[in-house]
Amino acid sequence: MTQKKILVVEDERPIREMLAFNLGRAGYQVQPAADGREARAAIADSFPDAILMDWMLPDISGLELTRQLKRDPETREIPVIMVTARAEEQDRVAGLDGGADDYIVKPFSPRELLARIRAVLRRGAAADDEVVWAGELSLDAASHQVRVSDAEIALGPTEYRLLEFFMRHPDRVYSRAQLLDRVWGGNVYVEERTVDVHIRRLRKALTPHNYHGLIRTVRGAGYRFSPSEA
Repeated sequence: MTQKKILVVEDERPIREMLAFNLGRAGYQVQPAADGREARAAIADSFPDAILMDWMLPDISGLELTRQLKRDPETREIPVIMVTARAEEQDRVAGLDGGADDYIVKPFSPRELLARIRAVLRRGAAADDEVVWAGELSLDAASHQVRVSDAEIALGPTEYRLLEFFMRHPDRVYSRAQLLDRVWGGNVYVEERTVDVHIRRLRKALTPHNYHGLIRTVRGAGYRFSPSEA
């Protein structure tokens, strides 16, 4: 099973190291960040599965960074747990209204924190298990099956990930570099033309069912998935 990655945004080094130790011991991969700039760079490199966000950061408030992430279609689905010493009800309300998925007050026990992380990850997994549709084309994330009506479409693993990404992010143009980052991962170094190869394979698999036209080439920009063409 792939390790879940947790981005820990915390400017106080002892707290950051304590969180990293407890999360690592629980089996998570930890990405530390001391401020908003480092957090942004880490997210651009590879999307985390969840973020622990301190409220008080040196360059931007954690609340404002959370608002920015939740406004961005690329990052709004990443669960954010606000970790702060601000215990007043008005602060909790502000944090949750600002987009935080949960709010935990310092000091807290490692067991409570791990339970809250598991809870937000379960909520995200439930959303990922849903079936997504484009006309009669369906993708079932739970069973990893792609079908048109009653006919199953056999896809390779990369073509499947491409189609899933497209179907979850319709009607938006993505460059080859963006697709490499979102589908292959920010730490995988392959040439951009690799994207074209897998797009051709995906279109070929969809052609017998007349769904290849959903993946549109946008000259000079990249590709767009257009379910309205179904």
